[in-house]
Amino acid sequence: MLNTIILFLLAGLAEIGGGYLIWLSLRESKPWYWAVFGGGALVLYGIIATYQAFPTFGRVYAAYGGVFIVLSVLWGWGIDRKAPDLYDWIGAGICLIGVSVMLFSPRS
Repeated sequence: MLNTIILFLLAGLAEIGGGYLIWLSLRESKPWYWAVFGGGALVLYGIIATYQAFPTFGRVYAAYGGVFIVLSVLWGWGIDRKAPDLYDWIGAGICLIGVSVMLFSPRS
């Protein structure tokens, strides 16, 4: 389970960080090579996600979507300095519950 969490966190940081670098390059006039590094981080995200132990692509990526939401809220708070409100936290909590149901429910 620890390996699953670490891989989700690494994938999330690569995806959000990559997207953020592209955002900065295109929307905030940062150097063009920031976008290139962002693209590299997005490729890394795609590679990291393949190391999950779950056998199906759809389930891994659906569960990752919930983790991505939580990490995005934290990124906005830590990097963009936009504090999440109560509804952000409630929504993020609901997403984590959904991820837990999808990944850890007993299946036959």
